[in-house]
Amino acid sequence: MTKSKKAVHLSPGEMELMSMFWDKGPLTLAEAHQAFREFGKPIAYPTMQTRLNRLAAKGLVTKSDQRPALYQAVATQHQATEGYLGQVLEKLTSGKVVPLMKHLITERSLTNDEVQELKKLLDVAEQNSRKGN
Repeated sequence: MTKSKKAVHLSPGEMELMSMFWDKGPLTLAEAHQAFREFGKPIAYPTMQTRLNRLAAKGLVTKSDQRPALYQAVATQHQATEGYLGQVLEKLTSGKVVPLMKHLITERSLTNDEVQELKKLLDVAEQNSRKGN
């Protein structure tokens, strides 16, 4: 599997905000402030403004020039997942995939569809491994 965009590493607070954008789409500051309340995370309006501006400064969201400004996610949920899972993999297994996969496969019930999908992924990994040798 090739990576189309660079993985991003988000703090828990950034992940909460980005999840809101992935769920709701582009939002103004006022809309983001209200939507975040609905997520069960009420914060002060100026705090929301600061946090959104920090996300924009990091390139995780864009801020339009229109008034009121519209904030929109640039980083994708896939990039965040890739970044987070990379961190977890490194912390739990020193970057080794097999122990993590073994745990996930043996400790969870997989559907037949999931087993088939995993087999396809392993076939691709095997093909890529052969190309690299």
